[in-house]
Amino acid sequence: MTVVQVVRSEWTKIRSVASTVWTLSLAVVVTVALGMLISALTDREFGRLGPADRLSFDPTLISFAGMSLGQLAMIVFGVLVVSNEYSTGMIRTSLAAVPRRGTFLLGKIAPATALALLVSLATAFAAFFLGQAMLDEHGTSIGEPGVLRAVIGGGLYMTLIAVFSMGVAAMLRFPMLSLGTLMPFFFLISGVLGNVPATEKVGRFLPDQAGRRIMQVVPPAGDDTPYGPWGGLGIMALWVLAALVGGYVLLRRRDA
Repeated sequence: MTVVQVVRSEWTKIRSVASTVWTLSLAVVVTVALGMLISALTDREFGRLGPADRLSFDPTLISFAGMSLGQLAMIVFGVLVVSNEYSTGMIRTSLAAVPRRGTFLLGKIAPATALALLVSLATAFAAFFLGQAMLDEHGTSIGEPGVLRAVIGGGLYMTLIAVFSMGVAAMLRFPMLSLGTLMPFFFLISGVLGNVPATEKVGRFLPDQAGRRIMQVVPPAGDDTPYGPWGGLGIMALWVLAALVGGYVLLRRRDA
């Protein structure tokens, strides 16, 4: 089978699996709804902020507050796209039909990435505009310096989270093992390393912490991060590339 045929076949699989619709829908709803809620609460409590907090107040980043949970659904989406066939045993049939492992992996990841990008960009723009509506006079506009970059970057961040999860799933194969690795990594290990003084400089270079930099318009007070928004996204992209290469290498070396 050619790459185009494999992509079409995998696109059909993605569309026909109910979990795809549910996980992506959940990513949209959680990200937008939680962002609106936190934006509304921030607007209500804005008067209690001190002078230093007001100087570093970032209304754009506030509207993306729901992305920390929305990325959970993107992780599940990325894992299921790659590892579902391992759990059902269909992977043997798929690899028999597409024996070239690189073509097989590309066929899975390409349509899933395109779908994740489309949904993520739509989510980022919706979260921004609705969040700013909740912030009222404390909000910002899409035309302000750095804001459009942050909104587009939010969509790219969620997409890269999904693709990173695909690479990890290609390495680990099974859904529960993949999720059991990714969830603690993003929601426990990364947070601990990034908030403990002894390890915070290491934590800055983890994929999620580096990638989130793209969504910042106003740097926090006293920020000494050694890279900028696009540099942070570049670091995250390197993590994603490493995961995909690892998935490809392991897929080539082992049986289904």
